[in-house]
Amino acid sequence: MSVNEMITTGGTTGTLTGERADLREMLRRHREFLRTTTRGLTDDQARLRTTASELCLGGLIKHVTGVEKGWADFILEGPSSMGDFTAMTEDDWAERAAEFQLLPDETLAGVLDAYADVAARTDDLVATLPDLDASHPLPKAPWFEEGGSWSARRTLLHIIAETAQHSGHADIIRESLDGAKTMG
Repeated sequence: MSVNEMITTGGTTGTLTGERADLREMLRRHREFLRTTTRGLTDDQARLRTTASELCLGGLIKHVTGVEKGWADFILEGPSSMGDFTAMTEDDWAERAAEFQLLPDETLAGVLDAYADVAARTDDLVATLPDLDASHPLPKAPWFEEGGSWSARRTLLHIIAETAQHSGHADIIRESLDGAKTMG
């Protein structure tokens, strides 16, 4: 895929260049690293915890999918799309913890398909968003600075960073599982 990849939006075809091409390429690259860590695995293997962490490969895919979807919604709708993290109940925290697990009724193929759908939506957003400088106040959360706001650009960079960080986690989990590595 070239940096000047062709895109189709709104019935017209154009060349994606510059910053937007760079953002999409970094998203593509780190998503591929993450997906590669699951290549050839069964659902049961994707559920295994191979380190001291609670993380498993299927759960990481689910988590990154949810994070990317949530932040894309934030770009479009603002903090109301994410809710107030300071008001989360024990049930909310339990639901969030389940995001890091591949549950018995879920499949690796299913979570990978959901990830592909979310990725396509975000890629379209990168290509079509009128202004990368448009910003929203951050949702209420103990991990965000009070009164802070993020531009669409910073939010997309956060999605890239989150994906890259969890790709590294996934690589360690996969190497612990069967010695396979994304690179090297």
